[in-house]
Amino acid sequence: MRRPFALLAATLLTAALAVPASAADNDDGNEGFTINDPRITESSGLAASRQHPGVYWTHNDSDDGPYLYAVDGSTGDTVARLTLTGIGTPRDVEAISLGPGNRLFVADTGDNLGGTWPYVWIYELPEPKRLQDATVQATQYVVKYADGPRDAEAMVVHPRTGRVYLIDKHEDGGHLYEGPAKLSPKGDNVFRPIAPVELWTTDAALSPDGQDLAVRGYFGGIHYAWNGGKLERKGRLSVPLQGQGESVTYSADGSRLLFGSEGEQSGVVSRPAPGADESGSSGGPGSRADGGDSASGDGKGDSVKVGGAVVVAVLVAALFGLSRRRRKG
Repeated sequence: MRRPFALLAATLLTAALAVPASAADNDDGNEGFTINDPRITESSGLAASRQHPGVYWTHNDSDDGPYLYAVDGSTGDTVARLTLTGIGTPRDVEAISLGPGNRLFVADTGDNLGGTWPYVWIYELPEPKRLQDATVQATQYVVKYADGPRDAEAMVVHPRTGRVYLIDKHEDGGHLYEGPAKLSPKGDNVFRPIAPVELWTTDAALSPDGQDLAVRGYFGGIHYAWNGGKLERKGRLSVPLQGQGESVTYSADGSRLLFGSEGEQSGVVSRPAPGADESGSSGGPGSRADGGDSASGDGKGDSVKVGGAVVVAVLVAALFGLSRRRRKG
C-alpha cells in the first residue's frame, strides 16, 4: 500500500488524539475499543457481526496469511480466528463486509503496484454460528474492471440484494464500481463504474437498511444517500484523526459508525451514524452527527478539524499539500 508523506506527520503528531472507549464504559461493544491481539498489526477492514452482537471482524493488510479475526468490542480481545481454505495466497486484503444470510465477503483488491495487477480477488464464506478458531472453506472470485486495473481498498455488499461494489482509491477521487448481480467462481467478474466518489477512499460501509453509504479517507469522510447506486451526497462525516485511518463499519443496529486504523494495539473509534443523535438513537433523515472533537473532510484535499488541536491539523494539512506539489512538480 502506498503511504502518503502526510501520514507520517499524522502518526507522529496525532495518534494520541483519538482514544477509544475503555472496556468498562463499553458494555455493548459498539462504543469503541482497542484491538489487543498482537497478531493484528495492520487492521485494514472492519465489519460488524449481526448474529454475534458486539463482535467485529477484521484482518491484516498483507503478509499475514488467509486469516480473519473476530474481535469482541466490549473487551478488544480476539474470540475466534478463521483460516480460509479453497483460495490462493492473499496479496493485499483491504476490506471485509457482511452480506445477506450472514455471508462474509473479503476484498483482496489492494494493489501495491499502483494498479497493475490484471485481476484481483474477492472471497466469500459463511460466518460461523459458533465463535471459535476454525478452518472454513471459502469461494474465490476473479475480479476485473471494465476500464482496466486499479487499486481499491473499499468494498460494500448490499444487505438485501447481495450485490458487491468496490471503490477505487485515487488521491483526487475515484468511482463506485458495480459487480455482476451474482458473482461467479468460473471466469471473470467484471466491475463497471457507476458513480463518482469525491474522496481518496480507504474504506466504505453501507447502513444495515441499505439506504446510506459512509465513505472514509485518511483525514475525512462523506455521507451519501445510496439511491440505488446513484449516489447523492448528503454531507461530511465526523471522522476521528487516526495514525492511518483504514476502515469503517456501521454497528449492527445502524446507530454508530466505527472507524479503525492500522498499527499495534490500534484503536477503533465510535461516532453516531448520520441520522442518529449523540446517544446513538435514530434521528431524522439526513441529519448530521458531529460526535465531538473529530476530523471531517469532503473530497479533494480532505479538510481536517480537530477541536483543541488546530495547530496540529494545519501542520498536517500543510505537509500533505507540500507532498502533493512535490509529486506533481
